[in-house]
Amino acid sequence: MVHTLNRLRLAAVNIDGVLLNDTFSPVIHRFLVDRGCVYTAELERSIFSQPRAVAGRLLAEAIGGSVTPQAALELYFRDRAEYLETHPARLDEGAVELLRRLRAAGLRTVCYGGLDKEHFDTFLGPYADLFDDPGYICTDTFRPGVHEIVTEYFGLKYDEALFIDDVANVGRAARELGVPFIGHPSDFRHSFQPQLMREAGVRHIVDSLDAVDEELLRTLDEEAALGTVWRD
Repeated sequence: MVHTLNRLRLAAVNIDGVLLNDTFSPVIHRFLVDRGCVYTAELERSIFSQPRAVAGRLLAEAIGGSVTPQAALELYFRDRAEYLETHPARLDEGAVELLRRLRAAGLRTVCYGGLDKEHFDTFLGPYADLFDDPGYICTDTFRPGVHEIVTEYFGLKYDEALFIDDVANVGRAARELGVPFIGHPSDFRHSFQPQLMREAGVRHIVDSLDAVDEELLRTLDEEAALGTVWRD
């Protein structure tokens, strides 16, 4: 692999909402609204990219505490299974091409997300050669996982890793650590992620994976080298 960038060494790419289409925002929205919740940006911010145990508690609280956190999770995943029957998960447009561009730039690549590795194997197993060991990292117990992926899994400095994610909370964590970040927020019509990313100070927001091109990668690489990823 020929390394063509100066500072960046790793690209960590979220699975659901980036490499796969967003099948979480619509279900969370429907789960809450159907149970009488007023869906707000703060409610969305509090729930997204949380460990399952925390998300279950928040969902249960949001619908009035009438069920336990575990029961709320079970209801949520039941709703999601029903949603997937008519809105199946699939590779997002441009996902494989994005991975190839990252590899062509000399970056090690890894995928991460909150579901078990079986989810990754199902949809990205045929493209395992486009990822570096361990291929996929389940971050459920340590979300958002920016610190752990960079330092514990790859032994890198914060400014040597680029994260691509659809959730503002991950961008916020990246900002706190000085980690380069590209936001790819959901286009779901009720999503607050574009707004929340702007509020979090995310500077690079794309509406398609094709926009994560060589020029943008070089821009992030230069910013990482200069220490200006999160400031002009």
